[in-house]
Amino acid sequence: MLGAVVLVVAAGCSSGGGSPERAGASASRAESPTASVSPTESAPAAKGTVTVVRTVATGLDSPWGLAPLPDGGLLVASRDKGTITRVDDRTGKKTELGEVSGVAADGEGGLLGIALSPDYASDHMIYAYFTSASDNRIARMIYDARKPAGEQLGAPDTVFRGIPKGVIHNGGRIAFGPDRMLYAGTGETGERGLAQDRKSLGGKILRLTAEGEPAPGNPFPDSPVYSYGHRNVQGLAWDGKQRLFASEFGQDTWDELNAIKPGGNYGWPDAEGRSGDSAYVDPVAQWHTDDASPSGIAYAGGCVWMASLKGQRLWRIPLRGTQASAAPQDFLRGEYGRLRTVVAAGGDRLWVSTSNTDGRGEPKGGDDRILEVRVR
Repeated sequence: MLGAVVLVVAAGCSSGGGSPERAGASASRAESPTASVSPTESAPAAKGTVTVVRTVATGLDSPWGLAPLPDGGLLVASRDKGTITRVDDRTGKKTELGEVSGVAADGEGGLLGIALSPDYASDHMIYAYFTSASDNRIARMIYDARKPAGEQLGAPDTVFRGIPKGVIHNGGRIAFGPDRMLYAGTGETGERGLAQDRKSLGGKILRLTAEGEPAPGNPFPDSPVYSYGHRNVQGLAWDGKQRLFASEFGQDTWDELNAIKPGGNYGWPDAEGRSGDSAYVDPVAQWHTDDASPSGIAYAGGCVWMASLKGQRLWRIPLRGTQASAAPQDFLRGEYGRLRTVVAAGGDRLWVSTSNTDGRGEPKGGDDRILEVRVR
C-alpha cells in the first residue's frame, strides 16, 4: 500500500483549470522535506500501520462534518440534505436531530463542517458552517436530546456571515482550537484574487471568538483573518504543542499540508506547492493532485492523518515539530473510495468517513460509511 515517494523537489506555479474535488485515482507520488527538522523534538517511526477495526455506520447521505460527543456517539452533517444525525458508535444506530434551516446545497456547498462549543457540557451548542442562498456562514444551535427525533435542533443563531460562496471552493471546516477560539477554513470560490485580498474572507483561515468576533491577538487589526493565500482549506488540526496544521486543495499540480503561522501568506494563486519564495510559506508536504485532493485531517501518534478524495486513501505524515520527519505514507488506497473526514478518537484510534454519495464518487452497497481505524 505504500506509494513511490520523491523527496525535496521544488514546485512552481500551475496554470490549468483542474476540478478541486476530483474523482478517480492514480499511482501515488508525494513529496516532503526530510532534512530541515527540529533537533529538539522526537519523531514517530518513519513507517506506520493502519488497521480498520470495524465499520461503525453505513447508509449515510453525503456526510461532511463529523463531531464526537463527550458522552459517546458521533454527530454527522449531511451536506446535501442539510441534516445532522447522531450515530451510536457502538451499534451504528442513526437518529436524526433535525434539519439546519437556511442551508442551500449546490455543487460543493451545503451543510459542511460542524463543531461542538468548548462549553458544550453546559450550553449544548453545535456550531455549523453552511452555504446559504447568499453566502457561507457559521451558526450555532442548541441540541436537546430530550426532544423527539427530528426536533432536537434549535433555530440557528448566525454568529458570522459574509464568507463568499460558489459552486466550488467553499472551504467549510471549522474547529475550536486549544485557545478556545473558533477557526474556519474558507475557499476562494474559483475567484483567485480573493485569496491574496486580506479584506476578503475567501481563501483564508479565520480565527473568531465563540460569538463570531475577530479573536484577540489576530495578526491584522480588527480582522478575523488568521492566514491567507489559500485556495480551498478543508482540514484543520492541532498537534500536541498546540500548533495548527491545515490541508489545502491545489489546482493541477500540488495539493498541500501546511503548518499555519499567524499572518502567513500561503501563496495562492501566485504559488502552488513549494515555491522557495520567501514571501510565501512553503508546505510541510505536497502531493500530485491525482494522489490526494485532501479534505479532513487529524493528529494522532506524532503524525497528521489526511483523508483524500480523488486519491481515495489515508495519508500518514510523520512530524518533528512543524516539519515532516519522513516521507508521507498512504493506506487504504481504493478500498473504501473517497475519504472525506478524519477525526481523532482517542489513543491510537481515528474515525474516518467516506464520501462516495457526494456526486463525484461511485457508491457501493452501504455507502456512505464511518470506519473505526487503529493507527501507528
